[in-house]
Amino acid sequence: MDVPGWLPEARRVTVLTGAGVSTDSGIPDYRGPNGVWTRDPDAEELVTLSYYLADPDVRRRAWLMRRDTAPDARPNAGHRALVDLERQGRLRALLTQNVDGLHQAAGSSPELVRELHGTVHAVECLSCSHRTTMAEALARVAAGEPDPACRVCGGILESATVSFGQALDPEVVAAAAEAAVDCDVFLAVGTSLTVHPAAGLTDLAAQSGARVVVVNAEPTSYDHVADLVVREPIGTSLPRLLAP
Repeated sequence: MDVPGWLPEARRVTVLTGAGVSTDSGIPDYRGPNGVWTRDPDAEELVTLSYYLADPDVRRRAWLMRRDTAPDARPNAGHRALVDLERQGRLRALLTQNVDGLHQAAGSSPELVRELHGTVHAVECLSCSHRTTMAEALARVAAGEPDPACRVCGGILESATVSFGQALDPEVVAAAAEAAVDCDVFLAVGTSLTVHPAAGLTDLAAQSGARVVVVNAEPTSYDHVADLVVREPIGTSLPRLLAP
C-alpha cells in the first residue's frame, strides 16, 4: 500500500469509525460475511425499537445478547493508531458508530470522541430516562430477572444506545457535522457507510473540500468519491496510513 503524500501532511483529520474497527477485539460486525445480522437476520429485531417495546421475548433475547457480547474486549491496533493520531496533534474529531467504548479505553480523549449511536455501558429507562450502569442491569439478569424493569418507575430498560427507530442526539449530530466540514481529510474506517445520518457525514466532508479515505474490508457506496480506498486489514493498514 502506497501512502499518498497529502495524508501525513494533513493537519485536521476527522475520523468516522464503524464496527470493523472492533472486530480484532472480538466484537463481531453486523453486515460483514460473518456479521451478526448475516448469520442471524432475526438479530436485527433486538435493536429495533418497535420490536423491543412490543415483545418481551425480544427484550429477553436482547439482554442475553448484551450479556454475551465480548464482555472482556480490549482495544486493538486500530484503536491505538487513532490515539497516536491524536498525540500527533492532527485529530480534529473521532466520530464513532460503535457503542463499545474501546476508543476511550485505548486512550482517546473523551472530549474528542462523539458516540453517534450511544454507549452500551449504560442503561436507560424508556419511560422516565433514569440511567444506571450496564453492569448493574446485567447483574440483575444473572440473578434471575430476564427482562429487568426500571426500579424508579417500572418502565422498560434499554441499553443507552440508539436503536433503529430512535433519533440520534441532535447535539452529537451537530458536533459531528461541524467536524466533517472542518477537516482536510475525512477518514472512514471499518464502516459500510450505509447507515444515515452517519454515512452522510462523508458527503459533508467531500463537499467542503476534504479528501476522503475509506478503509473497509468490503466495498462501500462511497468508494467512488474517495481519494483513497484501502481494503487491507485495519490493524495493519491504519498504523501505516496515520504514521507522521
